[in-house]
Amino acid sequence: MPDLSDLPIVPRELVNKDEPTWWSSSAVLGNRYFVKFAWSRPAALRLAHEIAVLDALSREPAVPYLPKVVASSTDPLLLVTELVPGRSLFEIIDSIDRDKAGRQLAHFLCSLHQSLDRVGDVPPAPLQPATTDTLRDQFGKWVRPEQRETVIRWCDWTDSVLSTPRPPVLVHADLHGGNQIWYGDQLRAIVDLETAGLAEPEYDLRALPGTGPGVELVTATMHHYREDTGHTLDPARVMAWHLRTALGDALWRSEAGVPLPDHRTPPEWIDDLSARFTSLKL
Repeated sequence: MPDLSDLPIVPRELVNKDEPTWWSSSAVLGNRYFVKFAWSRPAALRLAHEIAVLDALSREPAVPYLPKVVASSTDPLLLVTELVPGRSLFEIIDSIDRDKAGRQLAHFLCSLHQSLDRVGDVPPAPLQPATTDTLRDQFGKWVRPEQRETVIRWCDWTDSVLSTPRPPVLVHADLHGGNQIWYGDQLRAIVDLETAGLAEPEYDLRALPGTGPGVELVTATMHHYREDTGHTLDPARVMAWHLRTALGDALWRSEAGVPLPDHRTPPEWIDDLSARFTSLKL
């Protein structure tokens, strides 16, 4: 794209890290485009994977809400997509209609989950690194004494719920609110498909129970998913993955001395999880 070569480029601050897996970054080009690049082999492989997935899923009939690819190359490695206005789901969740938002998310997920035959061979999606064994052994020191038994009971329940695997589909695998761009109550784009791969459908909903107060967004998404596909998502499996995600995130942040995303405490997160289980009658 030589016509883009003279546009001003504003890179994000590059932070040197010891782990080459994360040696990647992005930049804004001419206030119109978004550029992703990498400078280590592990990070480059993830970006090359995203380029291939976007290429396959952008062909007609295209999966909705994907970022519009302007240019891509694997030699040199670069991905340029159209910059769209909007804010993350985290920023607008309190001001939008959860049912309308769930309908749009379900539309994306239904199309994505039915697209496996379009992308060829894809690897399994990277699952949460914190296993239930790790959570049993290490999470107790970060919560109140009376909550430790609850965490162990939840981990036992999670192992039981997930003991029987489900047929895999193509999942985004990192569908948290920061990877969603919303303009008002309209979903504009879902980004960052570097870890897209094989997993059960419920894995893609694992971040939704913790997005905003209550569980209205995840229940609305599951409802519209069933209406669109005829396939019922299991709320127990969604919450089992959500448990591992939420507690795993709280564990590594607490051990690293990094504040939790909402600047609260692990005991408060346990209280929130209890409320979500109750709301979903689990």
